[in-house]
Amino acid sequence: MECVKDEIFGAVMLILPFDNDEEVVQRANKTGYGLAAGLYTKNIRRAHRVAAQLQAGTVFINTYNDTEVYIPFGGYKNSGHGRENCLETLHSYSQIKAVYVNTQDKLEHHLG
Repeated sequence: MECVKDEIFGAVMLILPFDNDEEVVQRANKTGYGLAAGLYTKNIRRAHRVAAQLQAGTVFINTYNDTEVYIPFGGYKNSGHGRENCLETLHSYSQIKAVYVNTQDKLEHHLG
């Protein structure tokens, strides 16, 4: 099913029948993407068990796209570009550089 394998952006919710949790996890992880996943259930323990097996950077349980700015957000596999909303974001947009400055009036070299 193409809508299960491809990454969809927009207001789309797939409701598909399944026989067991293993089938759901296998179907969800079969894609090359893994930005986010959502689970809706009354059984929170079951949701946590399934969420732990999903290859997704973020898993929402009984909600979707309800993120906090201090919690890292990003995908697995071919989804996303690292993590956003955290210190790791700053590092991903930074490049370290060392600059040495001689503030003495006398110029020196240490090449031998």
